[in-house]
Amino acid sequence: MTSFRVWAPFARERVELDALGRRWPMERDGERGWWSLDVPDAGPGTDYRFVLDGGEPLPDPRSRWQPAGVSGASRVVDLATLPWTDADWRGRPLADGVVYELHIGTFSAEGTFDGAIERLDHLVDLGVTHVEVMPVAQFSGDRGWGYDGVDLFAVHHAYGGPEGFARFVDACHARGLAVILDVVYNHLGPAGNYLDRFGPYFTDRYRTPWGTAVNYDDAGSDEVRELVVDNALMWLRDYHCDGLRLDAVHAIFDQSARHLLEELQDRVDELATTLGRPLDLVAESDLNDPRLVSPREPGGYALSAQWSDDFHHALHATLTGERSGYYTDFDGISSLATALRRVFVYAGEHSPYRERRHGRPVGSLPATRFIGYLQNHDQVGNRATGDRSSHLLSTGLLQVGAALVLLGPFVPMLFQGEEWGASAPFQYFTDHGDPDLADAVRTGRRSEFAAFGWRPEEVPDPQARETFERSRLDWAELDEEPHRTLLEWHRALIALRHATPQLRDGDLATSAVELDADAGWLVLRRDPLEVVVNTSKSPVVAPLASGRRVVELSSAEVTLRDDAVELPGESVAVLRHLGP
Repeated sequence: MTSFRVWAPFARERVELDALGRRWPMERDGERGWWSLDVPDAGPGTDYRFVLDGGEPLPDPRSRWQPAGVSGASRVVDLATLPWTDADWRGRPLADGVVYELHIGTFSAEGTFDGAIERLDHLVDLGVTHVEVMPVAQFSGDRGWGYDGVDLFAVHHAYGGPEGFARFVDACHARGLAVILDVVYNHLGPAGNYLDRFGPYFTDRYRTPWGTAVNYDDAGSDEVRELVVDNALMWLRDYHCDGLRLDAVHAIFDQSARHLLEELQDRVDELATTLGRPLDLVAESDLNDPRLVSPREPGGYALSAQWSDDFHHALHATLTGERSGYYTDFDGISSLATALRRVFVYAGEHSPYRERRHGRPVGSLPATRFIGYLQNHDQVGNRATGDRSSHLLSTGLLQVGAALVLLGPFVPMLFQGEEWGASAPFQYFTDHGDPDLADAVRTGRRSEFAAFGWRPEEVPDPQARETFERSRLDWAELDEEPHRTLLEWHRALIALRHATPQLRDGDLATSAVELDADAGWLVLRRDPLEVVVNTSKSPVVAPLASGRRVVELSSAEVTLRDDAVELPGESVAVLRHLGP
């Protein structure tokens, strides 16, 4: 028997269940718009839809599976019967971790959960501890980034559905890898979005960059908030995920006395206690607001961590020299030094790009509350042609960037293929069946980049299958140069991070940064290690405090003196301080 329940306050007279070849009248369940029905013959595998006031059949807003896509029938799934072998799994601390972001559709040739499983041993050998998976909730078509999902509870059919995702998480845990799933609670996609027919899921009080805002504080918002909280708990409880990355939380508008993020963290903490393992919430935010990760007592939301775009922007501007768009706020290596010292480059200062003050200081928060990276899906995929750092930088500068990410004070994150300088771009791709929507996306993408000087024909067509195919990783590159050298460099850096507790303590007070912006060198001291980078093309001599040292790692031949180190252009050396 299956119990069907749906929140449909917009239904004026009746709600019916369309299943097993007939329509079943549902009964009102309370006075807040809920309808319910028990059907003895509807077990797992039963396809169904809901019919409101005799209209067209619609998918379940809480559907666990949409095997025929966003507009098809929902299918009953018994998540309790999914096969698991991770009963002894107790999680891994994020603060000690190395995160690896991947997209299921392009990570392997198969583009499925099972295909990704075949590559997990590579991540273990690399030294990764946490796998961050881009959204897998059901979205329109067979291919896409996943940020336009509409069925939050359903695992995307083209990736392998609910059982495929369970196999993937189980396989990660068997290899000691924690799983962080990217979820999107700030908006829903346009194609297959039927929620506004059921109830007040959206509000006109706010506007997001992607359209109508989700209703978290207007009339009827209690059930909307509960849907999102239930969704988060489902991924952590029923699919055994170890954490969630919350997309663009600055676009979650909520003026309630208890913000949705605070409520979500409280409920996740309760579940973590029940399960006996750590569960992490990681935020993406454009606000430079440490309140997200601050303790509750001073009014924080106590999330585990947040992405640090300021560090990325400063590092990218330093290595590439780019100064357009939001990179106008970052002057290169001086901004990078600021990020390494205090996390946010803009902590209340005036931002020329925004034309206003931006951010606030992080105070005494540990740097392990922040995720640091040179690449991620946004910073690569939202470039016009999806070009990676490996398309923009020399091998030497890629090694410099890797050293600062992996030996820096933040929890480091790599983007799929970054560890070997993958040649495949990561471009924006979609698969909308609605021609008008597809054309709107295509036109919007080209218009967006016209302001940056790109001609329309240079911007890849998001709807073209070849745009998606170009974005697949080419795993044959691992045995070729310079890919092999970059891979070994990343492995060595990660191994050094795991072997050095001081690199993982997140204590900014024990770090020191010195630089010569004109010469292009910077020294990051995290006792007993010193990371010395030369971002210029010319050799430099970086002064050091007196003492005995050895070269732990270097990307090129360096000359070590008593009080200085000489580095060739575009190189990095990691020194170990042995004492006076």
